[in-house]
Formats: sequence, structure tokens, C-alpha cells
Amino acid sequence: MFRPLRKKSNAIDDAAARELLARERRGVLAVAGDDGYPYAVPVNYFYDAEAGKIYLHGSKRGHKVDAIGRSDKVCFTVYGNEHVDRAETWAPYMQSAVVFGRCRLIDNPEEAAAKMRQLAGKYYPSADLVEEEISHSLKAMYLYEITIEHLTGKQVQEK
Repeated sequence: MFRPLRKKSNAIDDAAARELLARERRGVLAVAGDDGYPYAVPVNYFYDAEAGKIYLHGSKRGHKVDAIGRSDKVCFTVYGNEHVDRAETWAPYMQSAVVFGRCRLIDNPEEAAAKMRQLAGKYYPSADLVEEEISHSLKAMYLYEITIEHLTGKQVQEK
């Protein structure tokens, strides 16, 4: 059902791809947008390694909400871990992880608040600021959960 990685020599193992998901701070969510056009948007997210799920938030109105409402199939991409091999100082290596999955709205307020605390904890410097943000904005946003159906990771050298 999902295409295998074309250049297997560039593949990183599942653990490395999941580590990239856990470490990076931003990803790109792609959905089936309006009139058949793809819609990809950068988002903050939280990867729950224990559950094997990705969480992200968004406004209660807009392109992303409408697209997910039409189709729960999404693609989520993160990239980073750029580094230079000492032997080649000008051509960095970069890793990426691509997830195909199903995205659902978390409609249970307690579950949404708990996951939002985890997501916000990744970005805010203190628990007090997390609680302040949740009290101000939780009612004005949706929290989404992506269930991973397929994950690939790769490393490429940019030369």
C-alpha cells in the first residue's frame, strides 16, 4: 500500500526515524486541500513515543480543519539533525522522517488538555506558563492525534 523508500542506501532505521520525530521542534503537515490541491503547513507538534502517536493543535476554523474534516489521511514530515562529516566540510548530511497516517480530532476535553500539556511542555520554559497558555487558549483550539500507519526515515548528503 505504501511505497518503499526508493534509495535503500539512504534509509535510516526505525529507531533513528522515531528519535528524529522526538527531537525536532517543527514538522510539516500535508493534507488533501481545496479543489484537489495539496495543502502543507508547518506546525509545532509532540511525538508520544510510548503511544506511537503525533499530536498537534490548530484553530477551530480554517483550511487545515476543513481538509482534515474531508479526509483523515495525512502526511507528516520532519527534518533536521544536519551535520557535516569531517572528511567533507562543505556538504552537510540531513535526516528526515516521513509519516503517513490517520488524523483525528480529540473531542474529549480531559484527554485534549492532558496531551496539550505534553505538547506545550516541549515549547514553554515552565509548567506555570504551560498552564497559563492552556487556560487562555484550549477552548479556542482543536487538538489532533495522528496514528502512524507508515514511517520511513532517510539520510542524504546535500551535494
